[in-house]
Amino acid sequence: MTQEDTHRTEEEYEIRGNVTLPQLQEIEQEFFDLVANGTIAEVELYLRVHPDFKINATNYQGITALHIAIEEKNICMVKFLLSHPEIDPGDAHLYAIRENETKIAAMILDKLNEISPGLEYASVTHSSDFPDEATPLAIAAQYGHYELIQYLIEHRLHRIQRPHPPNCNCLSVCKREREIYDSLTVDRKRIFLYRAISNPAYICLTEEDPILASFNLSVELKMAASYDREFYNEYIQLSEQLSKFATDLIGCARKAQEVETVLKRTSGFTRTSRFIYPRLLIALDYKQKTFVAHPNVQEMIENKWVDGWYEWRMRKTWLQCLTVLLRIILLPLIALIILIIPNTKIAKFFSSPVNKFLHSVASYLVFLIIVFIISNADKNKQLRGPPDTGFEPILAIFVISYLWSIIRLIIMHGPRRYFRAPWNWYETCMIFLFVLTFICWIDAAIDVRINGQRDLERKYWHKYDPTLIGEGIYCLATIMAFFRLMFLCQLNYHLGPLQLSLGKMIRDVTKFIVIFAIVLLAFTSVVSVLRRHGHRKRHRRMDLWSNRGWQNESLPSSPIRAITRSFSSKVYVDFMLMTTLPPPFNIIPTFAGFQTVAEYVKVLLKPPPNKRARWDFMQCCYIETLEDEKDEIFDQVMMQLVQRYFRMKSREIEKTNIEKLRRELIEVRGLLREALEAA
Repeated sequence: MTQEDTHRTEEEYEIRGNVTLPQLQEIEQEFFDLVANGTIAEVELYLRVHPDFKINATNYQGITALHIAIEEKNICMVKFLLSHPEIDPGDAHLYAIRENETKIAAMILDKLNEISPGLEYASVTHSSDFPDEATPLAIAAQYGHYELIQYLIEHRLHRIQRPHPPNCNCLSVCKREREIYDSLTVDRKRIFLYRAISNPAYICLTEEDPILASFNLSVELKMAASYDREFYNEYIQLSEQLSKFATDLIGCARKAQEVETVLKRTSGFTRTSRFIYPRLLIALDYKQKTFVAHPNVQEMIENKWVDGWYEWRMRKTWLQCLTVLLRIILLPLIALIILIIPNTKIAKFFSSPVNKFLHSVASYLVFLIIVFIISNADKNKQLRGPPDTGFEPILAIFVISYLWSIIRLIIMHGPRRYFRAPWNWYETCMIFLFVLTFICWIDAAIDVRINGQRDLERKYWHKYDPTLIGEGIYCLATIMAFFRLMFLCQLNYHLGPLQLSLGKMIRDVTKFIVIFAIVLLAFTSVVSVLRRHGHRKRHRRMDLWSNRGWQNESLPSSPIRAITRSFSSKVYVDFMLMTTLPPPFNIIPTFAGFQTVAEYVKVLLKPPPNKRARWDFMQCCYIETLEDEKDEIFDQVMMQLVQRYFRMKSREIEKTNIEKLRRELIEVRGLLREALEAA
């Protein structure tokens, strides 16, 4: 092609308004074919014959001869091309890294350092394949090339700068970037870096505790998604991938001892708790539902829940209910055993989590019976003042014990974690209503003592009489107390998912009612000035529309099973952390109850080198571990889990490749059959 033809072609492009892309001339296409199929001697001869040949020529895709040599995995050809004095590697090193060619990538990186020291660490610009912020380690991390990542980190000292969250506005990085670059560039760079550091291969090579690192990064990505709504799907997808990685790791465990070693890991858990599985608490706090719902984790929780009492699982439902009723009678005796001989075998049996649950249910049934008796007392014969059924003091003891249980859990978990659970809010409100009832009863008793009129007929009572107010509040508290039985239904394998689905439906219906109320208010404000007939006609249309809207309303799908298991695990954890004695016996001081307080006071008065006693409003009193304790057993277990994980992924890739090859062979066989039939 002559120079005149080239100018004519460019003019035609300008006239047609097409996008002008680089086009290979005939001599350049010949060179590309030689690099792909020829030998080094042929390529060397070709360059000697054409001394003015542009070795950095690109096609319409931005591909050079060096890229073709990398694609052919021809190390000798790559080495020869890099020896050319005019060679420009461009983004070829990133291309080699993407193709997982470690030796070729190392050769190109060395060439970049020869051109300019430190150039191998710089990002590329104007690449057709990679963004401007792409670096060798970032590309290797995104594609999960384990050996390449290890080579770049250990031998070439490459690093990835961790991105700042979207809501960060620090002066040193974020504010300066927003002043220099546009918002899209900044957001795209952040997502690109998050994709790199979220890869399992990079996490395993840079973190001692990949599971904890995945949890932390997953939460960070969810927060980024809630702030940067334009890229919500990208952040959520990365967060789900991290959760799946942590779940797959724990799924690679083959023995209960391995799972227990992971769940007992204390790193990342700053609070002091006597709970045996701190990592489970972290997973629940970070809402890692798939991790908690994994069969390996659930098996450990179930075993800890029954604590050797496997016969409980084998009992039928009616027999389990009968056990609860028998515990109502045996509760005083069980409390006496635990208080007097706490270290005996029978006392330890009654201290297991499932027995704590049975004690709690039995105690709560007694509480409901007392509430029912007081609420069904004959109000026609009641005098002014508090009720006098005789069960009020027992009810007061129960309420005080439940209130103490709430305070204890708040101290142990901290207000943030305790009030994160909706049922804790529910129970707190219920107990608060009972406390208000007692206050009204006390006020009524004082009013009767001061003003008399105890025998005054009910129809003459003041509308704000404390006795009437107490009755109303007590009715609400009674309703909430009986509705709390639904809390136990969520633990059932069949009723739990149904109740969660109903709860989700109620939330969606509530949203619909709010939107419909806004629409109704808007229409009402306009049509109020119109005629009555027109108002009725519009109202009927609105009703029709609302019915159609309800018929088209659909419930969004959700992983109900994982949510149910996660909820059940939270309940199990709460009962494991509860005192052995249920209300009202939990108000009796025990040695175990003072252990946590004694430990906190000991660290406060004489702090060891690696621990400090802390306090803040959201976490209350807790002991902070200043440095992670070295756990060789955990390191060995984690190494085995990581090895099994990558081997599992390798088998999946091999299986995919075999299936792909099988499909290709079938297609080739079909083509051959057609060719033979045509011949």
